[in-house]
Amino acid sequence: MNTVTLNEMLRIVVIAAVVWWVARPIALRFSSPADFARRRAIWFALVVSAFLSPSFWLWCVLAAPLLAWGGRKDSNPLGFYLLMLFVIPQIEIDIPIIMVNRLFDLDIYRVLALCVLIPTAWRLWRSRRGQSGVHLGVMDWLVLAFGVLQLVLFIPYETPTNTLRRAFLFFIDTYVLYYVASRACTSRRQIQEAMACFCLAAAIMAPIAVFEATKHWLLYTDLASQWHGGASTFYYTRLGSVRAQASAGDPLALGYVLAIALGFWLYLKSQIKSVPVRTATTLLIWLGLFAAFSRGPWLGAVVVFFVYAALNPHAISGMFKALVVFFIGAAAVALSPLGAKIASVLPFMGGQVGYDSFLYREVLLQRSWELFQQHPWFGDPFVLTQMEDLRQGEGIIDLVNAYVEVGLFNGLIGLLLFVGFILHALIKAYRFARRTAKSDPDLALLGASLVACIVGTMLMLATCSLIYGYQKMFYVLGGLAIAYARLVPSRVRVPARVVPSPLRTDTAFRHIRRYPEPR
Repeated sequence: MNTVTLNEMLRIVVIAAVVWWVARPIALRFSSPADFARRRAIWFALVVSAFLSPSFWLWCVLAAPLLAWGGRKDSNPLGFYLLMLFVIPQIEIDIPIIMVNRLFDLDIYRVLALCVLIPTAWRLWRSRRGQSGVHLGVMDWLVLAFGVLQLVLFIPYETPTNTLRRAFLFFIDTYVLYYVASRACTSRRQIQEAMACFCLAAAIMAPIAVFEATKHWLLYTDLASQWHGGASTFYYTRLGSVRAQASAGDPLALGYVLAIALGFWLYLKSQIKSVPVRTATTLLIWLGLFAAFSRGPWLGAVVVFFVYAALNPHAISGMFKALVVFFIGAAAVALSPLGAKIASVLPFMGGQVGYDSFLYREVLLQRSWELFQQHPWFGDPFVLTQMEDLRQGEGIIDLVNAYVEVGLFNGLIGLLLFVGFILHALIKAYRFARRTAKSDPDLALLGASLVACIVGTMLMLATCSLIYGYQKMFYVLGGLAIAYARLVPSRVRVPARVVPSPLRTDTAFRHIRRYPEPR
């Protein structure tokens, strides 16, 4: 490890240590001291070992058993997963193997899937074995149908080995994630804890992002270079400023993660009495968003903010307060040194900086529509061969619109399955939140947070590809929305840990049998 990498590791550890120390009283409102201490120890062990390891595989020797042990011991494996999701960036490493040209890439997401999600899903499934039926809801069938469609479309053009590889990767990348997200949290307390864990991960990334933007130094680039043998992470800049990435992968992904964290925090802060703590955490998230310098997540965060306010049981007063806070915040930003920079990148304010990305998106939409009309129902697996003129300086054809990406490769059928998945989750969560608005306002606010995050995600997906945190949180939000719609409303707030963990006993699943998954 060279001196630069050591300096980067020390800065990350110091910033994270401060956040963990400050966040401890807040985190303990949603999780047990034992879980908090274990998660913190594992988080630091993974970060330090990553920077000290000369190779990804050496890091995996330590990380895999730690993650498996942490996921097994944790009372909320989904919360543990969300906290560890951004412990390091997604750095893809080929699995070395003989007799086969390529097995598949391994990264932090897949290590977490293999060590945390699959064992959790197995324990959940075993807890349900005594029940009759397949126990697959509408959401399960939509996810599985989307995966099968992708397999079927490629079967005529690839070997059986590639098809098996594609099926396995869809299973660990997508379905297992949704399965755990929709079934591991069976109480209000567990959903709150999962949201708090994600917010804690974002709270660590936000000050790191501010450091990167102010010091013009991306702290995780040398880790990628160290593991790839010299490959370097691309620096994105605007107006001479480095766009922060932290451990999210790129600026857009960082902005998205922080926008969703804001939506979660809007609800969680209602459980915190200290006004300074609530205000400081909100400001920290927004500073991280500004450091990412990504317009799509800015818009997404504003939409999340107002949708949450509109779904408040006291919607009129909530919207009024939201408008007041928004205009005060906008005025403060306009008067700050950030104001001129932000205005320069917003076209509706006359900004021209980064306008070329708008032109690229316009050309992408036009070309995509032409190609979509050629194969409207099931798409074209080789559509990129007809889009070579859109290849950018980075050497990629950037499909910066998830809906366009799905439509081109999987056609209208695939797009309906993809959108239908998240819309079904949105409708279920919205209806349940409206039903409980009077009898259980706190439960309604929890649903408002999930609905706001889903609406914000649907908007932000129009500005990015389905990669990094976007892809993971898309299915996590769908799963949490269904888990939320299973909860039992009450006039009195549910005490902590009333419903046993489904990973410890079968009692929780007897509870679920009385309240089956909404269809």
